[in-house]
Amino acid sequence: MNTKIIFAEKCLGYGAWHIEGPQRIKTAQEILKEKGYQFLEPAPATEEDLLKVHDAEYIWNLKKGLVEDADTPAYDNIYEYARLSAGSALLAAKTNGFSITRPPGHHAGKNGAALGVHTRGFCYLNNIAIAVKNLNKPALILDIDGHHGNGTQEIFQGDAKTVYVSLHRHPHYPGTGARTEGNSINFPLPADCGENMYLKTLDHALSMVDVNKFEVVAVSAGFDTHMGDLASLGLTENSYNEIGKRIAALKKPTFFVLEGGYMGEKNGQDIDQLLRGFEAKQ
Repeated sequence: MNTKIIFAEKCLGYGAWHIEGPQRIKTAQEILKEKGYQFLEPAPATEEDLLKVHDAEYIWNLKKGLVEDADTPAYDNIYEYARLSAGSALLAAKTNGFSITRPPGHHAGKNGAALGVHTRGFCYLNNIAIAVKNLNKPALILDIDGHHGNGTQEIFQGDAKTVYVSLHRHPHYPGTGARTEGNSINFPLPADCGENMYLKTLDHALSMVDVNKFEVVAVSAGFDTHMGDLASLGLTENSYNEIGKRIAALKKPTFFVLEGGYMGEKNGQDIDQLLRGFEAKQ
């Protein structure tokens, strides 16, 4: 496989008790290693990188551990873990790779919680937004996580260089994304809708976008849409292979950043299938 996996062992060092725990990443990493993927290790993002997306006051509070909610605890040194995850997304953007570090990011807005939601859904910094802003290229952001990326929508709403497309379960956390708003094109889907409906919706979503306007495709790759996972849309390994083919058909430089997906072994298999579908159409 040609796509490099961006991973840092350090990202496993916090939150052992939490559903967004290290095992979901460790198991996926082991599976991808067994399948022969090559790995790259990231450096942490700089504060300058972060300030292109997040407000200075929020960054200061995150450093001091002054941001916490029921889903997103103020773990010791969480700022450093979050900077590393953002740096992993930056390296994925530079190498057309797939970042599998944690914490995830698409619920984090400019000041933390986004679009009126009081929790940050396991997210501290918006990794994919930081990567796209630092690339500074016209970008299509495709969010296939089972939850709406309310933070990403907030950050890019009205940005003439960026279109955000999200397919997500609704009604479901965070309760946003019920309709399209300007350059944020949202497709709410019912629970366990299944592969057929999902792929038809994805085809329709991508047909609405003039891909020629973009220089890069950034994928918020969540696998909690897998049947039985936290935001199940009834998808299977085959579904992700088909999604990968459709992303490749856009024929643009592409990078991937892991969001949700809480069944570790399934995560690894699903990432592999997504990339196999993607590379089969290259």
